[in-house]
Amino acid sequence: MTQTFTSPIPVLPKRQDGRRVLLKLSGEAFGGGAVGVDPDVVSRVAGEIAEGVAQGVECAIVVGGGNFFRGAELSQRGMDRRRADYMGMLGTVMNCLALQDFLEQRGISTRVQTAIEMGQVAEPYIPLRAVRHLEKGRVVIFGAGAGMPYFSTDTVAVQRALEIGCEEVLMAKNGVDGVYDSDPRTNPDAKKLEHITYNEALQKGLKVVDSTAFSLCMDNAQQMMVFGLDAPGNITRAMRGDRIGTVVTYD
Repeated sequence: MTQTFTSPIPVLPKRQDGRRVLLKLSGEAFGGGAVGVDPDVVSRVAGEIAEGVAQGVECAIVVGGGNFFRGAELSQRGMDRRRADYMGMLGTVMNCLALQDFLEQRGISTRVQTAIEMGQVAEPYIPLRAVRHLEKGRVVIFGAGAGMPYFSTDTVAVQRALEIGCEEVLMAKNGVDGVYDSDPRTNPDAKKLEHITYNEALQKGLKVVDSTAFSLCMDNAQQMMVFGLDAPGNITRAMRGDRIGTVVTYD
C-alpha cells in the first residue's frame, strides 16, 4: 500500500476579487489512450471546469498535444526537432478547440488564444486581453505552446500563469496523482509526497513536471499543485483550492 509523507501545507492566499488559476491539462488524457480526441473524456473535463467556474473561480487553461504529436518523440525517429515541435503546437490547438466547444455547450463563455497566429479559429495571445476575459468570467484556453520549439507545455503553463497573475498552477496529470519520491510506475514502493519544495524536486531529479517549469516557478515563488486527472471531480476540487495531490512551493 502506498505510504504518504505528511508535512505542513502552506495556506493558499486568497485574492480579494476571487481565485484565479492556470490549469494545465494532459494532452494524452484527451485521447483516452489513443490518437485523436475522445469526446467522452473532453466532455467530462469540460463539465468539471464549468462547475469550478460556476463557483467563481477564474480559470485559464493550457492543454498539451500528446494525443496527436510529441515533438521530442518525433525527433527521436529522425524528424527535425524544430519541425516536430511545431507539429506538436498545432496538435494543442486542436485540443483547445475541442475543449472550447464542450465548454460552450455548458454555457461557459470561452476564448482560445494562440502563440501562433491563426485568426480564423483563435485570438492571438495578448496577456492583457486574456486578463480582461477572465475578469468577465470567461475561460481562456492557451494553444500552440510558446510559439517556439524546445519549450514544453508545462513550462508554457507556468509562464502564462506568471504573466496573467494566477495564484496557483494546477498540473493535472494522466496516470499519476501527485509527486512521488521515485517513479511509481516502476517502483511499487514509491511514496507520494503531500508537499515538496522546487529545490528538493530538482535535486532529486523528479520528472513528473518539466524541470524548466519547476525552475521558473522557483525563481518567481509561484505555487503549484500536481494532481491526478483520472479521478472524477478532481479538476473542480483543485480549482476551488482543495489540497489534493502534491503542493509544490518555493520553501
